[in-house]
Amino acid sequence: MEPCKVTDINIAATRELPAPAQLLQEIPRTEAQQDFVAAARREIHRIIFGNDKRLLLVVGPCSIHDIAAGREYARKLAKLSEEVRERILIVMRVYFEKPRTTVGWKGLIMDPYIDKSYNIPAGLRIAREFLREVIDLGLPTATELLDPITPQYIADLICWSAIGARTTESQTHRQMASGLSMPLGFKNSTDGSIEAAVNAINAASREQTFLGIDQQGRAASVTTKGNPDCHLVLRGGKNGPNYDAQHVTDYLAKLKSSGLVPALMVDCSHDNACKDYTRYPEILADVVSQLSQGQDGIIGAMVESNLNPGSQKIVIGEKMDYGVSITDPCVGWDETEKMIRSTFKALENRFSLA
Repeated sequence: MEPCKVTDINIAATRELPAPAQLLQEIPRTEAQQDFVAAARREIHRIIFGNDKRLLLVVGPCSIHDIAAGREYARKLAKLSEEVRERILIVMRVYFEKPRTTVGWKGLIMDPYIDKSYNIPAGLRIAREFLREVIDLGLPTATELLDPITPQYIADLICWSAIGARTTESQTHRQMASGLSMPLGFKNSTDGSIEAAVNAINAASREQTFLGIDQQGRAASVTTKGNPDCHLVLRGGKNGPNYDAQHVTDYLAKLKSSGLVPALMVDCSHDNACKDYTRYPEILADVVSQLSQGQDGIIGAMVESNLNPGSQKIVIGEKMDYGVSITDPCVGWDETEKMIRSTFKALENRFSLA
């Protein structure tokens, strides 16, 4: 009689990944890229702590799935960014990982060819190459970090990151955030409350010790110093939007009473827009209006934007529409440019009084 199997019963396959150090050597950051990332992080730090009055605007595709379209979008955004940088610090969304409630495409890193081949080594390489291209255009980069191993491969090229609503309560992600080198926003829970995010910011700002991997890909005990640049991101909840002036005032007071920096960003999508991308412009306008009325606790906004508006379904084997999101719906480039230029103009009084 054969002994009963007790390990790997449900494992279908295991594929070795390159060690983080190996990939970083294969696709290295240049000295110029390193200096740019460090400078962008410093700028964002200054915005969080109120020493820079510019609006931090995290804008770009819900997810990167087509590198050619991503490049075209980045070139357009880089040009516009230069025109408005006096009042707005634009950071491009370069999201490679997507959370899934049940099943679905998990992002470029997990399935880069969108064919369920799950070529993660290729996905990591493509992601790293694309981040370098965006930085070389003079655009700071932003992403959501979903898997705790991913940062070892790409974090050195990320200027700002987010922890999503479904992972804000995760101890693993709070520990990971405490060791990250870039500013980071925790989103409020899907029910709309901010308590989990406040607790997350508190935890991530402190020293943590946890299980992780080192640059050689070996299991390691990791001890962090804590990340001082964590802040709140409002994305609405099941009861509706939470970006209005009263919510913002209440949440900033809660942050302050908890001993945290009273700073928050407004996500113009998700439940703040009731999942309607055509509402993004009015939400951003409301945020700017609050700034103009003296609400300095709002440090930024987030907008999901692509070359073309809306979204499309993935049909494996069929050609997809160019520049259209395959995850959440986005505003198109024409609307994006209009929103950013309107924001720049609306911020004039804020800077004339500074």
